[in-house]
Amino acid sequence: MGDRALSGSLTEVTLDDGPVVIAKRGDTPGAVRAEAAGLRWLDAAGAVRVPQVYGHDERWLVIERVPTGRADAETAIRFGHALAALHGAGAPAFGAPPPGGPEEAYIGLAPMRDVPGTDWPRWYAEHRVLPYLRGAVDNGTVRPGEAAVVERVCERLPELAGPAEPPARLHGDLWNGNVLWGADGQVWLIDPAAHGGHRETDLAMLHLFGCPHLDRVLDGYRAAAPLADGWEERVGTHQLFPLLVHAVLFGRGYAEQALAVARRALAT
Repeated sequence: MGDRALSGSLTEVTLDDGPVVIAKRGDTPGAVRAEAAGLRWLDAAGAVRVPQVYGHDERWLVIERVPTGRADAETAIRFGHALAALHGAGAPAFGAPPPGGPEEAYIGLAPMRDVPGTDWPRWYAEHRVLPYLRGAVDNGTVRPGEAAVVERVCERLPELAGPAEPPARLHGDLWNGNVLWGADGQVWLIDPAAHGGHRETDLAMLHLFGCPHLDRVLDGYRAAAPLADGWEERVGTHQLFPLLVHAVLFGRGYAEQALAVARRALAT
């Protein structure tokens, strides 16, 4: 078989019997196992398209290659419907890992613990926001005196979180780079950090890093599964998690964004 390096960890491989696949090297065995389990869990919902997992070991994941096309409004509406169906497939608990997935998982390059909880505001604070806030303070990206504004958001989460919702089946890292507009006219999702969570978290990630035809995606989503009143005001609260992850990994600019959305949340 032949191969062509795509990046530091991805290789496009042509198998002897013809198909072209992607071989992805993980930094840790846990990262490989988490991604494989996440792809299978998302696929099991029968809602969104994800690459087929052909196999994996402790370091390598082999998945289907997705030929890409162009984004268009009609596909965006269908994607919104599919994303709503994925979330509606549910999860056993907030923080529940995919079946067969490890508790010690990853979001991008950052470690992420999938620890089940029953109360979303408490779980989100303890296992998503505060661990990365502490990491950002420890590495100097967030100054100690600034951390209090994020801590106050965590204290007020029961009132800021909106109506209680059941655990949704999340992609978990739904930024634009993990949304592929396929040549087949379908949207495909890659590189999940899948877990049980609040469905507005996936939508907030799409807002944070941009998505083609986002208004149409949301139209399709809300037609299939209406969002609770006030969801627009909660977008920043759900963005605290990815912004603090990025602050830990990439520096001060993301910390300033996290602090800004925390202040706006407290002002509501």
